[in-house]
Amino acid sequence: MEFTEMLAVLNGLTPNQKPLWGKMNAQEMVEHLSDMLMMSRGTGNFAIDVDAETIARRQQFLSSDKEMAKNIAVPFTKDIIELRNDELELALDEFSDEWMNFTEYYENNPSASVIHPYYGALDFNLWLKMHDKHFMHHFKQFGLIE
Repeated sequence: MEFTEMLAVLNGLTPNQKPLWGKMNAQEMVEHLSDMLMMSRGTGNFAIDVDAETIARRQQFLSSDKEMAKNIAVPFTKDIIELRNDELELALDEFSDEWMNFTEYYENNPSASVIHPYYGALDFNLWLKMHDKHFMHHFKQFGLIE
């Protein structure tokens, strides 16, 4: 999905919108997406704690048409989410800024590979696939797309 399409989808989100599953509210979800964009350019300190064979299978999943499971639990996410922004609108602005930071990072570092704790070392193309799959997962969680 192109960035302008993602923004159009996210702009359909309202502050009080309830998820179809999961615990996050609308703003927490948007800030979570920004967190993953930050992770994809090396912000944070994450380690891989599974073997190479598991990583290979998980990276194959990123290139598949399969969707992420509802209520998937991953060990590196926080149970309690502290909001950084005062309102959803500001979280959406942060998301836009982080998308630009992500694309700029890989324009300036085309051979970069950054660790995702669940999927292993990902280059720009694999991060794009991960973000696309992850964003669609959360867009469906909030009924923004089918």
